[in-house]
Amino acid sequence: MGFMYFLIPFIAWFVAGSTKFMVNYLRFRKNAFQLIGNGGFPSTHTTIVTSITMLIGFTEGFYTPIFGLAITFLYITIIDATGIRRSVGKQATVINKHVILEKEKHLRESQGHNYIEVLGGIVLGTLIAYLISRLI
Repeated sequence: MGFMYFLIPFIAWFVAGSTKFMVNYLRFRKNAFQLIGNGGFPSTHTTIVTSITMLIGFTEGFYTPIFGLAITFLYITIIDATGIRRSVGKQATVINKHVILEKEKHLRESQGHNYIEVLGGIVLGTLIAYLISRLI
């Protein structure tokens, strides 16, 4: 049972990454390989943190101190994804427009997430945790 707390983030990362690649492939075909990384649907970071948070809730209880700590970490992850990293992506777009004449490497513009991408991560992470908690 204890090994699941270690294993579920890797399962969530793999499922979210595979889902993100399939979504990008359906939308952009060959360019899907260039879109591997931060940003996009679903939020991998949110999926990972939600999965461990919800696994704690399903197995240890939703009224435990460890669940409270996990939900706090989830909240910080969501704020980071929708706020700070999204702002960094917008700044990268502006910077890339200004250095178009330079031979500098362009900054990656897809950094953060919109609320739908984060919601997708929450739903996917919850589903993964629910399924794992029922299997153990």
